[in-house]
Amino acid sequence: MAKSAKSRLAARKQRDKWRAKRWFTVRAPRNPWSYRNIGETLAEEDSMLTGRVFEMMQNELDGDFSKMHVKVKFQITHTIGSDAITEFVGHEVAKDHIRRQVRRARSKVDDTVDVVTEDGYYIRIKPIIITHRTAKSSQKQEMRARARDVILKFGATSTWVTVQKSIMDGTLENSIKDSISAIHPVRAVMLRKSQLIQSGVTVDDGPTLEEIRSQEAPSSDSNTEDEGPTDDEHPPNTEEPDETDEMTNDPAINSEDIEPSGETTPDYEAMTVAQLKELLKSAGKPVSGKKADLISRLME
Repeated sequence: MAKSAKSRLAARKQRDKWRAKRWFTVRAPRNPWSYRNIGETLAEEDSMLTGRVFEMMQNELDGDFSKMHVKVKFQITHTIGSDAITEFVGHEVAKDHIRRQVRRARSKVDDTVDVVTEDGYYIRIKPIIITHRTAKSSQKQEMRARARDVILKFGATSTWVTVQKSIMDGTLENSIKDSISAIHPVRAVMLRKSQLIQSGVTVDDGPTLEEIRSQEAPSSDSNTEDEGPTDDEHPPNTEEPDETDEMTNDPAINSEDIEPSGETTPDYEAMTVAQLKELLKSAGKPVSGKKADLISRLME
């Protein structure tokens, strides 16, 4: 019984890890995706996000539904506030899509090509060629060699951003297909996988993160109500001060000496000595002497 009580106490003292986590906005690279918002993720600290891989289908990224079978991969490199900045680390074509392309009486030619881009990025590209009918071994070798030459020449004369665009829109696949179609009829050419092995020179191109945030934020002018004029907008007071105010502000004039308009001096003669003494007490003056002395003190 005591053991279960201790375990319950320890459970109450245990920190709730879910409450300690906070949301981060995952953003695509600056170039060519202009820090596009691609999702959200949870983490307790910024350092826990570094190296995390974020995957999504290409049609969710650029709206091309013909690429629903292509998975795009981004890796978080660093964080800026509540934004997790990523870099493109590769893509992969779904295996079931490749299996549907390979049928009896067709040949499959695949290869692995390592490329160094013009800006120093070291990437690995894996093309696959599917023919209309069975091809000879010599034809396969020739198609593989030509496809390799196209990839190496294109990568050596292009930046990493250009290679990304050519992979996503199919430009590189079409170049390979045009090069090998003279050898044997080709049904399809796919880059089934690409992988970033080592980064190169990063070029700051495209809008900054601050500009993207300002575009995403709602316009403050349309949401705020019209406010009243500020102190600077009020016109200066041009009215002349009242004579009573001037007399009151003058230190040489006692405020007690100023009699309000319409009031008369009390008739001290009609008062008794006791009433006069009460008035003197309230005024803080001496109460000794005859009635005439008391009246003269009140008149002072």
